[in-house]
Amino acid sequence: MQNRWTAWILTVAVALSLSPALWAQTSARPEVARNTPDLSGIWIQSPGRLQGRFSAEDAPLQPWALEVYKANRQGVTNPGQSGLNGMDPEMYCLPEGVPRVYTMPPPFELVQVPGRIYMFFQSLQNPVPRYIYTDGRGHPEGYPTTAMGHSVGHWDGDTLVVDTVAIDEVTWIDDAGTPHSEALHVVERFRRVDHNTLEIEFRFEDPKAFTKPWTAKKVYKLTPDWQYIPGFACEDRFKTDFEQKSLRDKKDWIEFRK
Repeated sequence: MQNRWTAWILTVAVALSLSPALWAQTSARPEVARNTPDLSGIWIQSPGRLQGRFSAEDAPLQPWALEVYKANRQGVTNPGQSGLNGMDPEMYCLPEGVPRVYTMPPPFELVQVPGRIYMFFQSLQNPVPRYIYTDGRGHPEGYPTTAMGHSVGHWDGDTLVVDTVAIDEVTWIDDAGTPHSEALHVVERFRRVDHNTLEIEFRFEDPKAFTKPWTAKKVYKLTPDWQYIPGFACEDRFKTDFEQKSLRDKKDWIEFRK
């Protein structure tokens, strides 16, 4: 019994001696900003002539990227939209990704909580939620490329600055078919101009696809009466094919169950 009691005391002593080190590790992460503006709301893009793209002028594309852009635009007459020429990733039910999701006509919802921001886009093809970490963490090493990439944010006064990397090169910059590489780096600056207006400034850097960084800006209006509707076009597109192949409500299904 005495040996057990001695062992317990030693265990407690070691734990107490290590607690300052553990506290130091916990405190190493920067403190989350306090008293920041609340960007939460449901936002819709303000009407504009070129809603489907980020700039009235073409992006400063490298030669190879310009050729890809021309191929993406082949047979398309509307300057702000893609066409049904088989080049749009959307046609294959791939998610739009960042930053193309911002050029979509439907609204998006932004939910702001301590240490994190969630964004839900009413995508027509493949709605994917976005996570923006505002707890002081950085980009992890070896993070896989995804449509939404990896996003971290911090506050600069009343402006939320979001840094995104690891964006899948299959996605487009916008509906116009502007390509990019896996080196794309997007910086967004969110600012609530007034209660009903959200302004987002974009900076695009990609030395493999662009000759220089370039910027754009989008303005969104609050739409409190809109509600998120689950489901997307790809569901309807493949549902019919599945129903035709399914054994449900068919004689073959009954025989199979036996």
